[in-house]
Amino acid sequence: MKVFLIGYMGSGKSTTGKLLAEKLKKDFIDLDIHIEETTGKTIKEIFDTEGEESFRFIEHEFLKKLMSKNNVVISLGGGTPCFYNTMELINQNGTSVYIEMGVDTLVKRLSKVQNKRPLIRGINEVDLKYFINTNIEDRLPFYGKADYIIQAEKKTADELAEIIEKLLKK
Repeated sequence: MKVFLIGYMGSGKSTTGKLLAEKLKKDFIDLDIHIEETTGKTIKEIFDTEGEESFRFIEHEFLKKLMSKNNVVISLGGGTPCFYNTMELINQNGTSVYIEMGVDTLVKRLSKVQNKRPLIRGINEVDLKYFINTNIEDRLPFYGKADYIIQAEKKTADELAEIIEKLLKK
């Protein structure tokens, strides 16, 4: 079993993924952390030195290599499903779950960690809301292909993990 958690940055994929993996007794991989540990570079460094297009290619190649793993929960970067044929690859190789979060909640969460996120670094709060809203609209056609869509607003990561666990056991 492979479970892929997708959704916008700040939606709780990593935290939920860790909890879900524990509940399912599966391994957990955060794709961004996996890339950083393997390349020895932070995501920010890759964006800064090689650009987003290069990062998306690297991200896709790393994900393809992870497809051989079984019994794993993989938390993907917010843009991962939106490049190349990644969403199709995800759905062919496992179960995808879109963790959907409202724009206002994402703005609150992400404004606290902006400098750690290359795509939103240095954007003021008003522009951040516009950026997130526009970005999510662009990504919805990809996110919407998930096997399951879970509205995460006002749910804890533990509640989300429990909901996903129940869905997977059906």
